[in-house]
Amino acid sequence: MYRVLIVEDTPAEADALRGFLERYAAEKGLELGIEVLGSALEFIDLRRTADLVLMDIDMPGINGMEAAQIMRGYDTQTPLIFVTNLAQYAVRGYSVDALDFVVKPVEYHDFAMRLDRALRIMARNARSTMALPTEDGIAVVACSDILYVDMLKHDVRYHLSDGRVLRERGTMRAVAEKLRADEFLKISSGCLVNMGRIVRVGSESVTVSDGAELFFSRSQKRPGLEKLANFIGRSI
Repeated sequence: MYRVLIVEDTPAEADALRGFLERYAAEKGLELGIEVLGSALEFIDLRRTADLVLMDIDMPGINGMEAAQIMRGYDTQTPLIFVTNLAQYAVRGYSVDALDFVVKPVEYHDFAMRLDRALRIMARNARSTMALPTEDGIAVVACSDILYVDMLKHDVRYHLSDGRVLRERGTMRAVAEKLRADEFLKISSGCLVNMGRIVRVGSESVTVSDGAELFFSRSQKRPGLEKLANFIGRSI
């Protein structure tokens, strides 16, 4: 499932974009998780992660262009499409690596063509997936959606960005072999953390985007901090 974030302060226009996205998903056989935020300030404060951001520019307080500049400080990968009546900002969109500009009023077929382009980037950005058991059967989960993995008795628990915790019988060794070593950090014998989801690094722990604080074991603290420093250095 791809996550799409709409940042739009006019409810009617946000609803229209949601409708276009749902129509596009139905036509393409996609599953989209759509979330709407009513202001750029809320977007920046919450730092929601997404596979695609649709952003209005003309919003009160912090406008969409300013919000995009802040976003690019901590997220350089997520494709961003401005949906706005301020066409004069198109040139400035290059400074925040905007994928595209859609001028209001939005027309579906033009919008769908822009989404085709975005979808190719979203697919390229998507990391490898894992098939994990759920109450309903099997869920194919993008590894980028895993915040961290830990153990509870004999169960491996996958803590996901959408709040779900999926479990399976197994070992941390087997999980580590499935996940990319350049993306996941071993902080203890019973915990692997997605470095791309770490929002705070302390001397004894890391905090991931859902607020969970995870502590280094004594043996993993030094190598873990070194690996994390290298990861952050590559991301800048």
